Amino acid sequence: MVDVAEKEMDNLTFKSDTVLSDVHLHCPNKRHLMVRLNAAGQPVFLSHFKLLWNAYNWASEKNAREATTEKEQQYKSRGQLCDKDRNNPKNEKELNIKGLEVLLDEDGDLEVVRRPQDASDSEEEDLLRDRVCPVILIKGEDDAFEDEEQEHTCNDVIKIEHTMATPLEDVGKQVWRGAFLLADYILSKWDTFRCCTVLELGGGTGITSIIMGTVAKRVYCTDVGEDLLAMCERNVALNKHLIEQGSNEIKVKELDWMRDDFCSDPAAPYRWSEAEIADLHDHCTVIMAADVFYDDDLTDALFRTLYRITHNLKNSCTVYLSIEKRLNFTLRHMDVTCEAYNHFRNTLNDLENLQDGKMKYIVEPIKLDFCQFLIYERTEQL
Repeated sequence: MVDVAEKEMDNLTFKSDTVLSDVHLHCPNKRHLMVRLNAAGQPVFLSHFKLLWNAYNWASEKNAREATTEKEQQYKSRGQLCDKDRNNPKNEKELNIKGLEVLLDEDGDLEVVRRPQDASDSEEEDLLRDRVCPVILIKGEDDAFEDEEQEHTCNDVIKIEHTMATPLEDVGKQVWRGAFLLADYILSKWDTFRCCTVLELGGGTGITSIIMGTVAKRVYCTDVGEDLLAMCERNVALNKHLIEQGSNEIKVKELDWMRDDFCSDPAAPYRWSEAEIADLHDHCTVIMAADVFYDDDLTDALFRTLYRITHNLKNSCTVYLSIEKRLNFTLRHMDVTCEAYNHFRNTLNDLENLQDGKMKYIVEPIKLDFCQFLIYERTEQL
């Protein structure tokens, strides 16, 4: 929660009940101009999120291997270390090139990347790259990003419309670090998700589904609220350049965790057809959700939905959950606590210990030692 008041017109003004994702504050010295107002009267912004490399050809095993090799080389050239490189002295020496110095701590982890004073301006600009922050358009200026698009090939930029700050009930319209973390995992383990049918619960702006759509055969990106789903659908359309034509697809659908069935109302714009419900039940092998565990009632509803859907799946399924532990001081405890995360963990344990003759749930943590493809702060709380 934030309580910020600014007098200057160029600065945003937030009320005391405003929820703000700090992803948008990662580089606050950029200009902030509004694209439009959404149906709820909230200002909508357009951000370009740059990937750390440009290699997205999933057409064949050969191309995939070449893409992976190119990614690793570009990753190393930018002073980043993947797991397999961290304990390899030879790779450490190779990384000390082009004016870069790699500093490792006692465990061999990357600690800092810095540029010598005599590095050229072009090298400095390349090292800084684009930060994860909003680059905002004025309404009607569709070509405002023309210069930036000339600098980047279309395969290394994700375009996302979002709001900057919202009430708690509209947090899905913002971009959160948990979505970036899950996107990183998808890109680092892309071969795991190739040709899969995937369901995302609480897709929000759709950024994780868009990343998944670069590798999976079909992604059902779901949330609730016509305004939010319209924003998500627009983001999918903005990023068609990342998805193979005629092969992969992302479908934006309504899925209300408070209901016990899929929305099939003919009047609903994001309804499910009978064929889509059957396709989900027959082919879905991956379910994912990112940063949706902030309210106890919604957490309970999500797990009920998860239980209901997995019971109807024809195949075994892997569920990927990403969450950021948010610490808050509460008067009830007179201490800093993480109640939403604790409730999530307790509910997850209940699911794992569930005695069900048909289903068995196994919970396994994932180590956060995979490569980082998007630029954001990967905190200890993720």
